Amino acid sequence: MRRPAPLPVRDGLGPARVRLRGGAVLVELADRFGEAAAAKVLAGEVVTADGDVVTAGTVLPPGAFVYLYRELRDEVAVPFDIPVLHRDDDIVVVDKPHFLATMPRGRHVAQTALVRLRRELDLPELSPAHRLDRLTAGVLLFTTRRELRGAYQTMFARGEVRKTYLARAGLDPTLRFPRVVWSRIVKRRGQLQAVDEPGEPNAETVVEHHGDGLYRLTPHTGRTHQLRVHMASLGLPIVNDPLYPAVTDVAPDDFSRPLQLLAQRLEFTDPLSRRRRAFMSTRCL
Repeated sequence: MRRPAPLPVRDGLGPARVRLRGGAVLVELADRFGEAAAAKVLAGEVVTADGDVVTAGTVLPPGAFVYLYRELRDEVAVPFDIPVLHRDDDIVVVDKPHFLATMPRGRHVAQTALVRLRRELDLPELSPAHRLDRLTAGVLLFTTRRELRGAYQTMFARGEVRKTYLARAGLDPTLRFPRVVWSRIVKRRGQLQAVDEPGEPNAETVVEHHGDGLYRLTPHTGRTHQLRVHMASLGLPIVNDPLYPAVTDVAPDDFSRPLQLLAQRLEFTDPLSRRRRAFMSTRCL
């Protein structure tokens, strides 16, 4: 288990963790990240995993970690609120909008559900128990304290959560529903699309058609982009999907065509209280 970061969350964002190649830390950070990183060392803003301040003379072995706060780039603001569906001492459940990433990754840092909610709710230890794609809207569960995160994340990892999605797609009168889609989905680092490959299936989705191009999707596994890949494999790509079946370029500030995929309902037995819980999105497609 990863040890807690030696620096606290600041303005909704935790510190960056950097794995070192070994040697003089100042020289390495300057070589890898430029003068701004070196300036942080000289200003005493970089610390070791033990919380010791890194100085100009600090030497650390290969594989050691240092922590520092990253400088945030300008981001396109996502102009949608994050309604809270439920909040208690242990969890926060929200109705995430389209276009908002769950947590920082790549160019999306401050404009993520995690960072915005930490700031808005004043909960610095807030952490997602699972993830929704940036383009998918709907029910998203967070834990309020670090020590609770493992129990809820394990619940999702073990497949103990029932997740129901709604999607809009085209029509194919030759297809019969309900149907189960199985495949082997692989998502490789650096590639935008996940792909179906030959081999033992690792992804399963039940697809039901409720008429007029509205589909109810129940995933029994949680592969990256699973629902989008499976709908495209049926020849029914989800409306406004910029990745499947083909990659299309969308401007970062274009919010006019939200992906028609909604995490509508989340049901589980609470791992702490053992109570049955169910939360439903108020959004519609």
